[in-house]
Amino acid sequence: MNFGYSEECLAHDTGERHPETPDRLRAIKERLARKHGVEYVESSPATSDCVEAVHDADYVSEFREFCETGGGNWDPDTVAVEATWDAALRSAGLACWSAETALDGTDGRDTPFSLGRPPGHHAVEDDAMGFCFFNNAAVAARHVIESDDTDADSVAIFDWDVHHGNGTQDIFYDAGDVFYASLHEDGLYPGTGEIDETGEGEGAGTTLNLPLPAGAGDPEYRDAFDELVTPAFREFDPDLLVVSAGFDAHRHDPISRMRVSTEGYGMLTDRVRSLADDIDAALAFVLEGGYGLDTLSDSVAEVHETFDGKRPLTPDDEASDDVRALIDEIRASHPALTE
Repeated sequence: MNFGYSEECLAHDTGERHPETPDRLRAIKERLARKHGVEYVESSPATSDCVEAVHDADYVSEFREFCETGGGNWDPDTVAVEATWDAALRSAGLACWSAETALDGTDGRDTPFSLGRPPGHHAVEDDAMGFCFFNNAAVAARHVIESDDTDADSVAIFDWDVHHGNGTQDIFYDAGDVFYASLHEDGLYPGTGEIDETGEGEGAGTTLNLPLPAGAGDPEYRDAFDELVTPAFREFDPDLLVVSAGFDAHRHDPISRMRVSTEGYGMLTDRVRSLADDIDAALAFVLEGGYGLDTLSDSVAEVHETFDGKRPLTPDDEASDDVRALIDEIRASHPALTE
């Protein structure tokens, strides 16, 4: 894979004991150093105009001033320093690079994956939260749709982070050109992502939430993707598929209760790749969460190895009865699956 990366993202210093640390990127790079075929690209930072396409201009100005005056705690979980402004613009720019590169036809072993931080999927239109300041995937999606230099009229975002991407959902909730689908742990921060949240207005039916119970693992993720995300994205037929790739649903991640294995991320990667090929969509990855350094770095390496030819393991176990019931309920009620 081609990985977007910038040392500038390391300067976003969240302090001791904060789970979203620069060591996350260092651990990924150290793990990938043992693999062949890894290339790194440093893209340009996003412009203020680019982020203001999805974020309120007053919020962007307030965030910039907050950083210029030394930063601090935006909220109890979301921390900034002076360098966070530049790091956030760089992280959003890396996501745009990933989307643009995919649409330019880069795929297969060269599929782009942006390794930026701070992450993005909790950032709403007019506020930062959940470690996130700019919604990187949302910035990238809107950028390629509106750019004269890219050929994209629609984007699907598949968010496999263990937390619901409330920011991405909110930004595109009434947009008909972006479909947002999220697999997340039910009841976990930020407490959004219920199955009846399906979009409104022009975006009616373009939000798909799959709130899985704690303890769900590879079989449950397999069935939810195959039976709900896949048909919904086939129907939507996007030009670009962006994966908001958080790895905190891993069974050994310190802040979740899910049971996805390292190999499970390879399985999901293979399914996403096959779906993108089938619907002729470009494919790009954008880093979100993942807070165990070993599990995060191993899982990113698993994604890379899947594109480098590793055959993913598919679980033989059946999904739990409660997840089977949830899948049936969503399939029978979601507008994108019942038309």
